[in-house]
Amino acid sequence: MLPVAPAGGSDLGPVLLGLAVILVLAKTGGVLVERLGQSAVLGELMAGVVIGNLQYFGLVELRFLRDQPVLDVLAEFGIILLLFEVGIEWTVPQMLRVGWAALLIAVVGIVVPAVLGWGAATLFLGGESGYAHLFVGAILCATSVGVTARVLRDLGKTRTPEARLILGAAVMDDVLGLVVLAAVSAMIQAASGGASLGPNQVILIVVKAGGFLVGAILVGRWLAPRMFRVAARVPGRGVLLPLSLSFCFLLAYLSQLAGLAPIIGAFTAGLILDSVEFAHLTTREERSLEELLHPVTSLFLPVFFLLMGLKVDLRVFGEPEILGFAAVLTVAAIAGKMACAAAVWGGVIDRWVVALGMIPRGEVGLIFAGIGLTLLVEGRPVVSVPAYSAVVIMVMVTTLVTPLLLRWRYASARHSPGG
Repeated sequence: MLPVAPAGGSDLGPVLLGLAVILVLAKTGGVLVERLGQSAVLGELMAGVVIGNLQYFGLVELRFLRDQPVLDVLAEFGIILLLFEVGIEWTVPQMLRVGWAALLIAVVGIVVPAVLGWGAATLFLGGESGYAHLFVGAILCATSVGVTARVLRDLGKTRTPEARLILGAAVMDDVLGLVVLAAVSAMIQAASGGASLGPNQVILIVVKAGGFLVGAILVGRWLAPRMFRVAARVPGRGVLLPLSLSFCFLLAYLSQLAGLAPIIGAFTAGLILDSVEFAHLTTREERSLEELLHPVTSLFLPVFFLLMGLKVDLRVFGEPEILGFAAVLTVAAIAGKMACAAAVWGGVIDRWVVALGMIPRGEVGLIFAGIGLTLLVEGRPVVSVPAYSAVVIMVMVTTLVTPLLLRWRYASARHSPGG
């Protein structure tokens, strides 16, 4: 077994070796899965599952990957950068353009899966606290913008009315999901401290999350252009990326300071910066912010996904109850998003394409589940290892079936629009 870095943290050897192993294995898994027409996220996750369970097959145990807090911190950076990148891909006007139609779909895509997820957890996780059941419901709220966008791009359907509605609803779904996550997390943290939150306090948290989003966007859209105009006067290159990341980390910090998840601030920072006029800096850098950010995200994000897979214990799959929970949770996850079809209005929109596009949980579902592993109730993680393993199965299945179902729907769409 490889040595673990001492408490002082001066020995970087295990951390450096961990990064070398993670990046190679994650990239290998991603490439192999992409060749099968699936998202690289699945390959990175599956690579983590494999190396996290090698000891059960009589092979070497890579425990040093589990016992490095530095790697966990780098994984957190990956989450923050991912939400920042997703925010950059959208602007506030774009979100408003799809407007109430996307918002209605997003609300249905939050409420129905949350209720079904809570019901499934209550049925199968009777020994867990009510907060665990609530958090599982919150996990099912998620929709992966990245997976859906990738599938639509591969199909050449990104400019269709359905695609605009799907992506708009998915973004709003994630915004609302982050607000739900903030409220549920606050309830759990209060419970871990021996307190409880009443309905008024929960409403206050929701209002605070919404207020932070709106306030940060309003202030940021006034401040950021002025900040970048000053930066444009600084001679030389290499200004755009550090300044943008500083803005992202500042809002992530302020979000945490407000009692919300840092990823809410990161997403908000991305929304703000996409509307900022920094054309002069982009010309001088010869690359856009998205192009500059992508290599940084590609470094940290695989660490997160592989470590998430590492936490899956395959031994729990020998327990019929866990497999049953995973199966019911997956059905609830798919059925919950298919309910979005009822919220699609207008004869020119294929409601079933929209509903299918909302199914994948992908990286967002893993982010929510990962946060559940860090929240404690009575000294235990609110999401237990068996529950987490079932959630990972749900994430993998919903991410796998979405490309297949969308391809099938488009191929057989010789029916009247709206189905």
